[in-house]
Amino acid sequence: MGELVLVERRGDGVAVVTLNNPKVNALSQALLADLHQAALGLTADPPGAVVVTGGERLFAAGADISEFGGPEAGRAIGEGFHRALDAVAAIPRFVIAAVSGYALGGGCELALACDYRIVGEKAVFGQPEVLLGIIPGGGGTQRLARTVGRSRAKELMVTGRQVKAEEALRIGLADEVVAPEALHDRALALALEVAKGALQAQALVKRAVDEGTSTDLATGLALEVDLFEAVFHTADSRIGVASFLADGPGKAQFTGS
Repeated sequence: MGELVLVERRGDGVAVVTLNNPKVNALSQALLADLHQAALGLTADPPGAVVVTGGERLFAAGADISEFGGPEAGRAIGEGFHRALDAVAAIPRFVIAAVSGYALGGGCELALACDYRIVGEKAVFGQPEVLLGIIPGGGGTQRLARTVGRSRAKELMVTGRQVKAEEALRIGLADEVVAPEALHDRALALALEVAKGALQAQALVKRAVDEGTSTDLATGLALEVDLFEAVFHTADSRIGVASFLADGPGKAQFTGS
């Protein structure tokens, strides 16, 4: 892994992934390759939870426009985005985007690939690709529509307009809005809370939601039954049930296994 993506595995079970491509955190092909490798490492050896963040003024400004060319370059860039962001989405842990400042184009698509988005009051989202005469190519046409609904996603992508934090919260693009100075503390606090939980059950929740909502209801419900059975093979299920019967809810000390 290179220096364009920094991964800090903290002692409390939280991993922090930081985009590090000054000045604007452009998502170049080199950065995406580093991000892909980081996500694979976090999948092979999962922490308790993951926080993805960028700079204070710019979470990520989007793709590196200087790399754009003709159709062949476009396909390669799109495939690079999908490879990296699909790997982030596939990390079997709760992945929190801590968004400060602008998250435009590929930056918005990266935030959408995370499970939960905590944003500072000055955060701005957008898919402005149409203003360059192109379309989103890093998953935006699919993940944005699944997050805010088809008609709102089309409006945002067709106009290319930018969305400030409060509107992002209102339409479901953001999940929490906090003061800029509180952003990273809040993201780390939530990640730490999650990291202390039943990690195998959390991974199955994520799988059930992500896979189930990508298919029809009957197939999703069948998947839920399978995963509900599977979770009873975990040590945490035995710990949690026994703790509930002995002491009531919310007191189990999970092991993550």
